[in-house]
Order: sequence, then C-alpha cells, then structure tokens
Amino acid sequence: MKVTRDKTENSQAYLTIEMEPAEVEKSKDEACRQLTRQTRVPGFRKGKTPRDVLERYLGKERILEEALNQLLPDACDRAIKEQELKPVTQPSIELTKVEPVVFKVVVPLMPTVTLGDYRSIRLGAEKVAVTEDQVNTILEGLRRQYAVMEPVERAADFKDLVVMDIDSTLDGAPFIKRQGLQFQLIQGLGTPAPGFSEQLAGMSKGEEKEFTLSMPANYPRKEMAGKQAFFRVKVTDIKQEVLPEADDALARRISPEFDTLAVLKQEIESNLRQNAEQKAREELEGKLIEAVVACSRVEFPPVMVDAEVDRILRERMGQSQMTEQDFQNYLKSIKKTETELKEELRPVAAQRIAGYLVLPRVAREEGIEVSDGEVDAEIEKMLEGAKEANVEELRGAMQNPESRASIRQSMIIRRTIDRLVAIAAGPEGGTTVKEEKKNE
Repeated sequence: MKVTRDKTENSQAYLTIEMEPAEVEKSKDEACRQLTRQTRVPGFRKGKTPRDVLERYLGKERILEEALNQLLPDACDRAIKEQELKPVTQPSIELTKVEPVVFKVVVPLMPTVTLGDYRSIRLGAEKVAVTEDQVNTILEGLRRQYAVMEPVERAADFKDLVVMDIDSTLDGAPFIKRQGLQFQLIQGLGTPAPGFSEQLAGMSKGEEKEFTLSMPANYPRKEMAGKQAFFRVKVTDIKQEVLPEADDALARRISPEFDTLAVLKQEIESNLRQNAEQKAREELEGKLIEAVVACSRVEFPPVMVDAEVDRILRERMGQSQMTEQDFQNYLKSIKKTETELKEELRPVAAQRIAGYLVLPRVAREEGIEVSDGEVDAEIEKMLEGAKEANVEELRGAMQNPESRASIRQSMIIRRTIDRLVAIAAGPEGGTTVKEEKKNE
C-alpha cells in the first residue's frame, strides 16, 4: 500500500492510496470465500464453489466490488494511523481507479483553537429602562384576562363576540354547520375563511346573510386551497368586551399579594426589568463570544458545519412542532429548496461551532474547573422540582458518568461566560483563576 498526503487544508487531510496487486488479490480470495457461503450455484454445495466458477456465475465485477467494500475501509484506517492523523469523524472515500486500485480519502481533522487577546475585550450590557407605557401595556393585558362579555343592542363591530347559527359548504361539500357558535370578530383573521369577520361586521341581532368567500391558492390547509366557501349565517346575539377598571379591586383579584394597584404596577415593573436585564445579559454574552471568536484562530472541518446545520433545522422543527410535510410546505412558502436553506444557515452554524470550541479553550486558559462535589450539588438543585416518586430514578440517571460529564461541562461553560463578562467589564481584566491560585 502506497500512501501519499496530497495536502491539508480547511482542517482536512487529503490522501491518495494505491493498493498493491497482492493485497487486492488477497481481498478477492476472502470475498470469494464469503460469497460462496452465501450463494447457491447449481451443481455445487454452498461454500464449495470453486473461485473460477463463482467468478463466471456472479461476474468478476461483483467479486471485486465485494473485495473493495472490505479492503478500502481497512486500508483507509491503516493509512490514517500511518500518517498519525486524528480524525473527528469518519473519512470520505472515493475510488478513482481499479487497475491498479487507487482511491482518494478526505479525513476531517480535530478542530484547532488558538486564542487571541480576549482579555483586552471591553463590553458591557446595555442599560435597561422600563417605561410607563410598557407597564400600562401589561396592565391592559391583565384587564383583558378579567374582561366579561355583555350583550349589546347594536350592530356588530370588530372585537365583539357574535353568537350565530351557521350553515356552509366548500365547493358544494358540507363545511361548517353549527348552532349557537360563538365567534369573535378579528379584522384580517383568516379563519374560517379570509374576509369572514369583515362580512359579519355591521350585522344586527336577528339578521341573516348569505355570502361566498374564496380560499387563497396558498391557504395553509391544502385540501381547502383555491376552493369557494358558501356561508349562510344568522346572528342570534352580539356581545361586547367590558374591561374591569384598573384599580385596587383588580389588583386584589389578580392576587391577594397585591393590596393596591400601585403594588401591582411595581410588580409588573420589576418583572419587566428582570426580563429586560436578562435579555441584555444574553445579548452581551453573545457579543462577547463573537468577539472572542473574532480575535482567535478557530479551524474545523466542513463536516462539522454540515452536522450543525442539520441540528439547527431539527431544533426549529421541534420548537414549532413541525412535521416533515409542514417543513416542505414552509420551504414552498419561502420559495427555497432544502439545499438553499441549508446554505443560508452555514454561517450561523459555523459561528455556533466556533463558540463551542473557544469557550472550553478559554476555560483551560483561565483555570476554570468544577469539582465532583459541585456536580453533586448541581444535580440536587436540578432535582428540586422533580416529583418525589421520580427523584431516585432521575438521580440515578444523572449520576451516570456521561450525564455527570455533561453537567460538569455545562457548569464550566457557564462559569467561563461569567468570567468573560467580568473581564470585559473590568479596567484591567482581573486575574485568572490560575494566577489567583499561584498568588495564594
């Protein structure tokens, strides 16, 4: 076997491997032994067919294919060891010649990280301000939660609740048939058909109306897209939303903890501030990680980006509970193929991977560690909200080596990010954990 290392770039080693004829022949012999045990050739028992007969029966190409299926991966593994390479995942193999047998191998290598001067980075979280309008918006939402619907003697308007009898068809087939259906008129609402709320607006109690609406060609429910919906409705009642007054009584209805409206507003403001500060902190952390990546040299093979792109897509589908069919419909709606969408996500995926790689490197540089006792304490903290019946089972699962390693790594990353925030805020960047231990 002759191995040539053509080049190394983008964290990938490119090899050309040429097999010796004797190695290929030996592999063919082994392939024939395997195939003769699997193949029934007329006139011969399984496992007893001579090689020349088997080659005539199956074809030399089939024998060679079986031989190479075993020979190429084995030769690839030997070549990787010979070249002292450290692959991050399985290499790709491409057969280029069969006489002699020559194939190309691309070996994705372990990522490398060379940190830049991250301790000179200076960033701080954006200052948080909560306005009275924001508080009032939340308060208005709370009032709506405690609103009541009261009958009115006037024509229906948007936001009203209309009670009606409805009989409808979709391209002549039965569609919606209900009595006493309650429906809130929302301007621009697309269900049960675009324009339905607009048709009901202005109707009075006891009034009947017939109308036809067209379903758009891109309607989310494909079985309804492009069809004609005929509606016959009779309004039996109209109710309007009546909001409670924003006063001490409302505050006490929301919770006995709020004696007055002023106390409720203070709680709203406090929650808004906490959320805003949390968002500002998350944005700062993201910017810091980007800054550390930007000043460092981080190299990793494209296959890692491919895997991260797939993970991002799985995350998005999971978060939105999207089925494969939903995903295909989504691609049609944005007029992109899956390949085009993946290509768009590659920069995002590459930035994520770079962040994953620099943080453990910063942790080592800063001497950040997590003890076994701290992992135990974290596990107990995570179990605080679990049901008593499941605690021991969950504790056992979390105590296995893989889970403990994952928890430890998460804690190290969290502390590393906290450390970066402290460095970015300090005039001198502080001292590392290593330096602190040295000074003790």
